[in-house]
Amino acid sequence: MEIEHHRQPELQSTATTATAAATEPTKPLNVKRLLLLLLNVILLLIGGTGSPLLLRVYFLHGGNRKWFTSFLQTAGFPFLLPPLLFSFLRSPRRHFFLMSPFLLLSSIFIGLLTGIDNLFFSYGISYLPVSTSSLLLSTQLGFTAVFAFFIVKQKFTASSINAVMLLTFGAVVLGVHANGDRPEGESQSKYYIGFLMTIAAAVLYGLVLPLVELIYAKSKMKISYSLVMEIQVVIGLTATAFCAVGMAINKDFQAISRESHHYGLGETKYYMVMFFTTIITQCFFLGLVGTINYSSALLGGIILAICLPITEVFAVFFFREKFDGEKGVAVALSLWGTASYFYGEYNAYRRSKSVAMKATLPVSVSASAK
Repeated sequence: MEIEHHRQPELQSTATTATAAATEPTKPLNVKRLLLLLLNVILLLIGGTGSPLLLRVYFLHGGNRKWFTSFLQTAGFPFLLPPLLFSFLRSPRRHFFLMSPFLLLSSIFIGLLTGIDNLFFSYGISYLPVSTSSLLLSTQLGFTAVFAFFIVKQKFTASSINAVMLLTFGAVVLGVHANGDRPEGESQSKYYIGFLMTIAAAVLYGLVLPLVELIYAKSKMKISYSLVMEIQVVIGLTATAFCAVGMAINKDFQAISRESHHYGLGETKYYMVMFFTTIITQCFFLGLVGTINYSSALLGGIILAICLPITEVFAVFFFREKFDGEKGVAVALSLWGTASYFYGEYNAYRRSKSVAMKATLPVSVSASAK
């Protein structure tokens, strides 16, 4: 027994190395990590579903400030400061912020991209029905796959290619049918501007998701949840400052009070819509960066795509939007593409798990020999 005990480490070391190599691409999972992932997925679902609905309420009842709504989408970042302060008081660290210079500069860059994306999204949601803009935004999963291939070396699979093609066809179906659901009183040119701006927002956010994942990988730091909130604070501050400059140039600050007086739902509800927009969109951004940290940009894209049918149902129910055959086909193609992507990733996970289990077989054999 003693001899076998001394021989074991060499064999176990080899098996451990093989196991580590096999499981290197995946992130370690434990109960705490899974709970944090679940929390972020819930936040992302709430934000991804509620944000376009609230913004559409603003525009439907007399709101017309694109820079202002872009500003609101990230202006809720100060709500993250109390949790950060609580985390700081509970920990033994001396510094309030944990970010390295690399993470700080990278987050500022992501914040600028987010500010531009918010503006594109505001233009899209102001001119298009929520059901149409949500369908177009679902194409971000395909753009995420393409950018992830080049930025974080995410390999293309048959399922991912199938998903990209299906999501693209869904957007094409809507494009061919463009104008069919144009809101009453809106010009054709504005409708097409909204269409193109929404596609641009999907492309840009498809770029942002892999960039965030790359930043996490290159930071060489342990990404705790406190650090995730710090990153979101910097992204939110930068995007909000960018949009504030646009508001100042467009003289939106002076127009807010006047717009609130003439708002269709009344002044009080005007400010309520603004307040809840900042809260809900902050849930969206925090949930997104958290989901990427505890899983991947891919899962973030999948959750955003899952928001599609939920948003569609609410749009039809609350705004009485038309849901014709073309939209039904587009929804079916989008859900099919999302399911295809998810199924492919699930199979990849099972294969990696199978490889990891095979790598541990020598340890099991040795243990049984004893």
